Amino acid sequence: MLRITKGQLIEASPTPLYLQLAELIRAQVRDGAIKTGDALPSERELSDAIGISRVTVRKSLDVLLREGLLSRKHGSGTYIAPRIEQPAALLAGFSADMAIRGHAAGSIWVEKATGLPTPDEAMALALSLDQPVHRLTRVRTADDEPLAIERAVIPARHLPSLDEVGISLYAALEARGAKPVRGLQRLQASLATAPEAKLLSVPVGAAILRIERRGFLPNGTPVEFTRSAYRGDRYDFVVEVRELRSEGGKVESGT
Repeated sequence: MLRITKGQLIEASPTPLYLQLAELIRAQVRDGAIKTGDALPSERELSDAIGISRVTVRKSLDVLLREGLLSRKHGSGTYIAPRIEQPAALLAGFSADMAIRGHAAGSIWVEKATGLPTPDEAMALALSLDQPVHRLTRVRTADDEPLAIERAVIPARHLPSLDEVGISLYAALEARGAKPVRGLQRLQASLATAPEAKLLSVPVGAAILRIERRGFLPNGTPVEFTRSAYRGDRYDFVVEVRELRSEGGKVESGT
């Protein structure tokens, strides 16, 4: 439960009251005093408890909403927003990943088309420029909230009909014996463009994580080339690191 009292805000401080309140809420989230899914008191309740105006409370909450720390449900209230962690070394489709975490995965289709590959796509998928590919662009959602834009390119020979793709692309590929078993991913921090911001319901320039992935069949044949843009306020990618050892098992020194 959120616990903030009048004495914790300093009116004489050069830091505005609304920013002080925002930092106090952040600190209680970090410390575990309030957890994902917890509801915050109403603006009026916070205003009365802390002794500041509702306008100041609203400005503070708006800061945290823009950061993605809070989410607002119409007619219900303001809540601590969930974050989703995904091991960066795990090859899993979005739908399977959400199911493991207890979320309902969904898709909003932007494009579903067949054509010839661009030079970049042909190189990534080891195709000639006259071999057709399917392009599937969609907004991926969890519990109806947009989390990522996914642009997948698949050699058409592995998926005869685009109608076979429902919620899960990997499920459709698996049904054809063409599900990737290994992948290479490249991650890059970036900012949302205007079209991306509209699709993801975030401000233009919001932090996003761009991920480029190539998926391979057991024999090493490329079967997937996907470029995705994930919301930085909802998604964390986690990587396990280990000591670097030489062939003899000795730990290598580093900086």
